Amino acid sequence: MSSNLNIKIINQSNNPLPAYATPGSSGMDIRAFIPETVALKPLERSLIPTGIFVEIPPGYEIQIRPRSGLAVKHGITCLNTPGTIDADYRGEIKIILINLSAETQLIQPGDRIAQMVVQRVELVQWQTTNEINATGRGEGGFGHTGKD
Repeated sequence: MSSNLNIKIINQSNNPLPAYATPGSSGMDIRAFIPETVALKPLERSLIPTGIFVEIPPGYEIQIRPRSGLAVKHGITCLNTPGTIDADYRGEIKIILINLSAETQLIQPGDRIAQMVVQRVELVQWQTTNEINATGRGEGGFGHTGKD
């Protein structure tokens, strides 16, 4: 059973608030708040404002993730993915987009450009030691199973 978490939000844009597209969505679509179209050339990146400011409760973060439709149809994705918005950040949410296609892609005012996912964060306290438990995997990493 899911519960609702109340988060304060300021929307300085003329776009709707970030919202879930379907009842089963994990991420809320967030939109570009730009005065005019942004043309992203191949391999070019741009910081796109959203006009959104949030007060994330302690113990939570917001992750910014790419939208699959933009990636597959236009080659546009988010850099620093997933991007983390910490609970103590109070500035405008901005999205780093990059064009990985071979053609210039256009970002229009109001376009859905990313997804926001609210996640609980566990804080840790390090326990210094000289030994950690062994596992069957051990130090195997970066393709150690032999499959690409």
